[in-house]
Amino acid sequence: MSREVLLTGFGVRTAFGTGADAVREGVFDGRPAFAPITRFDTGPYRTGLAATGGPAAPLREVLAEVAGAAVAMAGLPAGAGAAVLVGTAGDFTGLTRFWRAADAPGAPDAPGSSGSPGSPGSSGSPGSVDSGGAVETVPAWQAEALADTLGLRGPRLAFTSACVASATAITHACRLIASGRADTAVCAGAYLVEEENLAKFDSGFALSRDGMVRPFCADRSGLLLGDGAAAVVLESAESARRRGARALGALTGWGAAGDAHHVARPHPEGAGLVMAAGRALRRAGGPRIDYVNAHGTATRYNDPAETRGLHTLFGAAAARTPVSSTKSTTGHLLEASGVVELVITLLALRDGVLPPTAGFTEPDPHCDLDYVPNRPHKAELRCALTVNAAFGGANTALVLERA
Repeated sequence: MSREVLLTGFGVRTAFGTGADAVREGVFDGRPAFAPITRFDTGPYRTGLAATGGPAAPLREVLAEVAGAAVAMAGLPAGAGAAVLVGTAGDFTGLTRFWRAADAPGAPDAPGSSGSPGSPGSSGSPGSVDSGGAVETVPAWQAEALADTLGLRGPRLAFTSACVASATAITHACRLIASGRADTAVCAGAYLVEEENLAKFDSGFALSRDGMVRPFCADRSGLLLGDGAAAVVLESAESARRRGARALGALTGWGAAGDAHHVARPHPEGAGLVMAAGRALRRAGGPRIDYVNAHGTATRYNDPAETRGLHTLFGAAAARTPVSSTKSTTGHLLEASGVVELVITLLALRDGVLPPTAGFTEPDPHCDLDYVPNRPHKAELRCALTVNAAFGGANTALVLERA
């Protein structure tokens, strides 16, 4: 028998700051956080803008911050047998520093190979790697480090499926809890803007040319990256009741699918979204969806494909279902997208407010839904759907209901 999955705690950090109020004051006010990047030289790239929250901290510290807040809110004690599932690609800042040093005039052919003190990526002892160096690029290490920091004793898993990584972690946690294989899970994800990914998206001509992210608009020109991290505590209803934990919401449906249409482009009819969301909705019992937090990257191919997919999914109800892209304010959070946008969706349900698609101008003729343009709207919200997609045709969908 499938068990109910409740959300009992969360922590969140974006370029607007840490905590729910920072999200409300930025995302829900429709205020884009894009500004010049100061943490590395952006001269070689077509844009120097992103939604960053100041100097970059080590990824492990950011994950510990948001997960610590989630665990504290849920009242989960240290030593609990909770699973820890993290969506991450690892922290590449150490490797970027390493190779920048390798390219510097006078650098040895194999930087750091001697293990001499002061070598890039070295802690000063032969063959060692410091906590800010290459070891942090190993995704599994992020999950291990987070579980150890929180003092949790359950399974530890890392998911590296790009922009659906943290949503995939949540989906897997829901399966574990619903099937009785786990009582509690802490799911987290984090991404901090760094040069590796800016260079990759720049080389693919995917970055916005005008410093704004305008999902579903005719004049959209691409995405911008953003800092983001969040964590949620998920547990069975029995576990929450036993601990006296307060339910903030219920994850009643989840789904994942891979349409394998193209290495980078989504299926033009949103086939992967339809499959993933269809599975999530069936598991949830076919509820009426009051709001959709869209993937909404403001790229040429994503937005019309996502719109067509939502038409297929909802039929005639699509025209009256509010849909917005909060990436218009936060930027694209890559591996952190799924969990941060789940927290945003939770706040929408609890506050009764639809977060807007910021910077909205004229809609693309192929994008004809209610995208909550520019301003938040009060609404009676009971049940919402949040979707994400990644390269290779990966798609995830989560159905969240107000507790």
